Amino acid sequence: MTSASFDAEFPVARPRRLRRGPALRRLVAETRVLPENLILPMFVKEGLTSPVPISSMPGQVQHTRDSLRKAARDAVEAGVGGLMLFGIPEHKDSVGSQADDPNGVVQAALRDLAAEVGDDIVVMADLCLCEYTDHGHCGPLEEDGHVNNDLTLERYASIAAAQAEAGAAVVAPSGMMDGQVGAIRAGLDRAGFPQVPILAYAAKYASVFYGPFREAAEGAPRFGDRSGYQQDPANVRESLREVALDVAEGADMVMVKPGLAYLDVVAKVAQSSPVPVSAYQVSGEYAMIEAAAEKGWLDRERAILETLTSYRRAGAEQILTYWATEAARLLR
Repeated sequence: MTSASFDAEFPVARPRRLRRGPALRRLVAETRVLPENLILPMFVKEGLTSPVPISSMPGQVQHTRDSLRKAARDAVEAGVGGLMLFGIPEHKDSVGSQADDPNGVVQAALRDLAAEVGDDIVVMADLCLCEYTDHGHCGPLEEDGHVNNDLTLERYASIAAAQAEAGAAVVAPSGMMDGQVGAIRAGLDRAGFPQVPILAYAAKYASVFYGPFREAAEGAPRFGDRSGYQQDPANVRESLREVALDVAEGADMVMVKPGLAYLDVVAKVAQSSPVPVSAYQVSGEYAMIEAAAEKGWLDRERAILETLTSYRRAGAEQILTYWATEAARLLR
């Protein structure tokens, strides 16, 4: 017998009874977003003397190392669960050599954050090459312009070790190369970091919603696009396969990116994944809500909280969002 067999009918059944007042609605809410569910993506750029506003993401900046530390401390005080660090170097080359340079911008910033807030929040490092290569793709190229998958795996393993050495508590490979999780796990273990978890961008789509991020991270491809390695937005079975492969290779957590247009994917991954599931509220989502709010077309704070709730309702246990600090304060 199903639970529906016990349902009363109107007028005995009146679902609106449980919606009568904010305190009662809070009491019976099925889905809750907590500050510790949130992860704040942050950008640090080498050579800056003051933070640089990101025009397509109002309220967000490319940080100096000093402003990064302050923003990280603000996130801790708000109760945010994690930070995800992206770096922009002064000098780029074909293989992204600054990505694993011990003195590179991300490694320097990771050391800062580990010392400043490492005991209070989970410091994570995005692991990719698009911000570091002069061509803007996520790995070294073959002669025909395609990314060389297996050579890229060698670079990713080296970057993971450098990030762990600098203090990253979690590394997060986002390049969507075949075999990247296994290569990174082996690289971390060889380097003496078997305790460092991998948050795999397991289902990352070739999405138009990354547009503002490419200004923020200065990592737009100089030619072509990333459809040859990121997923086709039309596919969902492929995501489940990618997640299963990453878990089999040693992923400790998996991510779906973007989120809002892919909540069906988040839900399917959450139903099948044996490890925690994250989702990324990407730059385009942020920019759309900020632009609509600036026009007076919607209530900004309600839109932020409603979208975050939708992520949690779909099954995301962690949410990467540029509103993490502000939302954490609202939630508290």
